Amino acid sequence: MISRLSLFLFLLAGAFSAQAFTFTDSKGKTQSLDQYKGKWVLVNFWATWCPPCLEEIPDLVALHESKKNNLVVIGVALDYRDPKEVLQFSEQMMISYPMVLGDHKLAAQVGAIPGLPTTYLFNPQGKQVAYNVGAVTRNAIETYIRKKK
Repeated sequence: MISRLSLFLFLLAGAFSAQAFTFTDSKGKTQSLDQYKGKWVLVNFWATWCPPCLEEIPDLVALHESKKNNLVVIGVALDYRDPKEVLQFSEQMMISYPMVLGDHKLAAQVGAIPGLPTTYLFNPQGKQVAYNVGAVTRNAIETYIRKKK
């Protein structure tokens, strides 16, 4: 059986920079990933209709809550009809990390989205170090970060 960690695809350091990604979160605050330098940043592209996306949300919430000092999770909702539905869904799922109502133009700032969910991981220096297509787990992410320290 292949472990979740082995599904985490590693990229060359510096392939993409977090500085290029700017977004407006669901509270209307404009941000850039450059603001999070010094922290690990996990950008998760998802949709409310996507079962693997829904499966990983509790792990992402737990990861964000437990690592607030050195990791931030940013959720980017794609393929939605009504923004209000996404925001209500986020509340029902008790998503505590920043939520972005995205589109494929916004996603292109980070990289390709070949399927949902797709997750990109940036190191504290703002360099993209990994990505994953499919559900990720808290354990896989924590293990990856621990090995990089």
